Amino acid sequence: MGDFNVALVIVAAVVSVLVLLVSVYLLINYQHPDDANQAYFPKLVVILGITVAVLSILMLPADVANRQACRRAIYSGACSLTLPMKTLWLAVYIADAVLVFLIIPFAIFYYEGDQDKSVGKRLTSALLWVTVSAVVCGLILGILYGLVGKVDFTVRHLSSAVETFPNSFTSFTSGQPCISTSPRLEATELGKKARELKKAAEALHQEERSGNKGRKWRKNVKALGKELVLLEDDMKALEEMYPQGEQAEATWAMTVLGYIGKLLFGVIGLIVSIAWVAHIVIYLLINPPLSSFLNEIFIKLDGVWGLLGTAAFAFFCFYLLIAVIAGEMMLGLKLVFITIHPMKWGGTLMNSFLFNVGLILLCSISVIQFCATAFAYYAQATAAQEIFGHTLQSLRGIKYLYKYNVFQYGFVALAILTLFYYAIFGWRKRKPSGRFQISN
Repeated sequence: MGDFNVALVIVAAVVSVLVLLVSVYLLINYQHPDDANQAYFPKLVVILGITVAVLSILMLPADVANRQACRRAIYSGACSLTLPMKTLWLAVYIADAVLVFLIIPFAIFYYEGDQDKSVGKRLTSALLWVTVSAVVCGLILGILYGLVGKVDFTVRHLSSAVETFPNSFTSFTSGQPCISTSPRLEATELGKKARELKKAAEALHQEERSGNKGRKWRKNVKALGKELVLLEDDMKALEEMYPQGEQAEATWAMTVLGYIGKLLFGVIGLIVSIAWVAHIVIYLLINPPLSSFLNEIFIKLDGVWGLLGTAAFAFFCFYLLIAVIAGEMMLGLKLVFITIHPMKWGGTLMNSFLFNVGLILLCSISVIQFCATAFAYYAQATAAQEIFGHTLQSLRGIKYLYKYNVFQYGFVALAILTLFYYAIFGWRKRKPSGRFQISN
């Protein structure tokens, strides 16, 4: 049992380091070239935010493994080197709240501040905006806490007689225990478009010098930025399909292997997604459940090896977070037809990065709660189940959302709608935009 506990602590430490390295990798590959060798504070916040979001998801399987470490203990002191899960959950969610409501907004306001101002003025302005935002959020949370911040527990009274303590234990047994266009034409067209955008940028720069920075100028700058993004996408697509240089064949081979890898991971993702939807329908939506399904699979895998079921459980939880992150990065913040703060490989500014990390942190809380509900049978008697399975679901005002499985029905409905959307529209290529025309 002691070896299991030591292994759990070692795995937790190794996973934490790996998550930190992955966060640094994502930052390096997603950041915009304009942010290279600068904006170090926002980058530190991004790394910290991604690390906290991922670790908060992986804490759920760690909570299950922590419970298994003390499964056969008769008294609490028999378990040593186990993780203090309640304290860790509290620390993670305090860090989550501080990042979402204080540090990330401050980093965004400071990053987007006027570069012509001094550092002191930018810090003062960022602190002012963060203070206002924190006061507004605090008022909203305070009002909600005062109105619906009560928990109604259902109490069941249990009683039993007490057996006389025996003089010998020989009577107790296991049964009675004690307890398609040519590249040249495309390149020519892209070259023309690039020259047009260059002329438009020079005209806007000239207007800026002359002090003519009115509403039309800002509108033209925004339109130019959108056209530049589309031009970059077209250039990357052209370079991918028609690689140039001495290593063109090797580059093309890597491109083909990349698409084969995407196909393979796509098939795996489809299987896991179907398993998720089937589990929700079988275990949560049908009353009484037809089967515990994935819960039972995890338990059987634990019988093969102590951490095998926990690893499978972690995979399903982490897959759900990856799906949320992938959708969030693809959409950014989409308001009708306008996308704000999209994530692009090698072209994401720090303000967009910070905004998306904030959304990911908020989503991670929902993913944890959803996984704790979906795998309640496997995650029973854990600190997470105590928080999300009893207290949260008994919270006055929103308990009916859990009682009638509103979130589960919404999950299945959105999964089906997304499947039909991509089946109908996902294969279509984006139509090329018209030539840039600066408004007068």
